[in-house]
Amino acid sequence: MLVHPQFDPVALAFGPVQIHWYGLTYLAGFGLFLWLAARRVRLPHFAAAGWTRRDVEDMLFLGVLGVVIGGRLGYAIFYKPGQYLANPAEILMVWKGGMSFHGGLLGVMAAMVWFAHSRKRAFLEVMDVAAPCVPTGLAAGRIGNFINGELWGRAADPSLPWAMVFPQSGSNVPRHPSQLYQFALEGLLLFALLWWYGQRERARGQVGAAFVFGYGVLRFVAEYFREPDNFLGLLALGMSMGQWLCLPMIAGGALLWWWCGRSPAPVR
Repeated sequence: MLVHPQFDPVALAFGPVQIHWYGLTYLAGFGLFLWLAARRVRLPHFAAAGWTRRDVEDMLFLGVLGVVIGGRLGYAIFYKPGQYLANPAEILMVWKGGMSFHGGLLGVMAAMVWFAHSRKRAFLEVMDVAAPCVPTGLAAGRIGNFINGELWGRAADPSLPWAMVFPQSGSNVPRHPSQLYQFALEGLLLFALLWWYGQRERARGQVGAAFVFGYGVLRFVAEYFREPDNFLGLLALGMSMGQWLCLPMIAGGALLWWWCGRSPAPVR
């Protein structure tokens, strides 16, 4: 049985200035998006549509805003609405922690709607460019979760070779290292599938729809190994809040993929 290594959350310190591992993983995620999307817009069908690296840089800037604002608001609305309605000023206290992927996704989508409108491009075209470049950022974030020893998994059979005790959980119960499961599923596997699928020109919107569907399915599976939030527990049908939030993603992604395939519009 393994024990979480208890990493120091501070990666580097220069006097009073501290650089946390979690911040570095976010920076790595943003850097990977910039590199991958710059390669993606050089594909013939996107290059013919006039996409440039400057477009990618502007998408990244707006996407960062969407992640932070949407992730924080999503956490307040989906997970602790009572607390934040009573103390709305606490929503701004991001240093206390609390971010929601599903809220961040909605924030990014809102930012991309603005980007598409400002560049007079179709929103679905924008999502087709961005979608395959997102999972590596998700993978980097899960590494940050593991380093911090947070979002640990459910109790595991002690005979499981990689079962791990997370002292932060307040117990010596061996658990699934669910952060690493999510790193592998929502990060590496989803990236590999989308990058392969997105290399060819598809009907407009299908690559973005594949991301929504694929993330929903893989996150739903991973939630069976992740400890639900202690202030929520399991909800109806024995599912976690994360699983309930994935259901509309799975249904919506599948429906959008089918709808886009019925009346395909070329990227250019």
